[in-house]
Parts: sequence; structure tokens; C-alpha cells
Amino acid sequence: MTVSAPPFSLVGLDHVVFIVDDMKRALDFYQGVLGCTIGYSYPALGMEQVWCGASLIVLWDMTHPGGTKAAPPVPGGRNVDHICIATSPLDHEKLRDHLRKCDVEIYQEAFHGGARGMGHSFYIHDPFGNKIELKGPAEYPDGRPV
Repeated sequence: MTVSAPPFSLVGLDHVVFIVDDMKRALDFYQGVLGCTIGYSYPALGMEQVWCGASLIVLWDMTHPGGTKAAPPVPGGRNVDHICIATSPLDHEKLRDHLRKCDVEIYQEAFHGGARGMGHSFYIHDPFGNKIELKGPAEYPDGRPV
């Protein structure tokens, strides 16, 4: 079977949807801890979107009457393993300090590849158990940012 190229090109992550059960807590985390800014709002659906750079994180409240379709098919089941948020260059100690002050635990740090190359990653959870990877820019072997 011959597969032809799709009639489009990929530009990057547009959005990811997280199912939440407390919109205020979700917005407090994504705005206060991660620095996202308010995007589009769909109050009839119980949905808020926040800007994460050029991409959106959609927060859909399954406890809202408009969010009934958002309920995961398996109670308590995961619907996403994690999302990776690309960051600007960052001071690792300042990030650790910021997350500590926000009572957000870093449960893993790693140095591995991503869309922008090899770089340092910090893994955290939002208040709903969603895993988030914060990934700095690629680094040369001598540690310089690309």
C-alpha cells in the first residue's frame, strides 16, 4: 500500500483538553502556578480555555450541567498520559523554588529529547492528577541553550 503525504503540514500543538471537577481550582493552578492567561470561555459548556504560549489548554468541568459529555468513560480512569509544555529558557533553581512556594511537587526530573531537541524536563501534577511535563529549550552538550 502506498501512502501519500497528507494535504496539510503540522505546525504544533493547538490544544489539549483536561477534564476537571473544580473550575476555580483549575484556573488557580493554570493561571497562578503556570502563568497561563485566559483564552476563550464557553460558560454553557462549563469550559474555559487558557493560553499556554501559542497553544490552548481546555479545562472542561464534568460537574457542570454542560459538561456531561466530558465525563471519562471509566470512572477515575485517565484520558491522557501527560502533556509537554515547551518553555523559554529557565533557571532550574528558580523553577524549583516557584513550584515549592506553590505547594506543587516535582516528582521527576529528566534530560531527554522532545520536539525542540534534548533538554531538561520537570514533571508535576495539576490538582486533578493530570501529568504535566515542563520542558526547557534544547541544550548543547556543553549546557548552552540552543
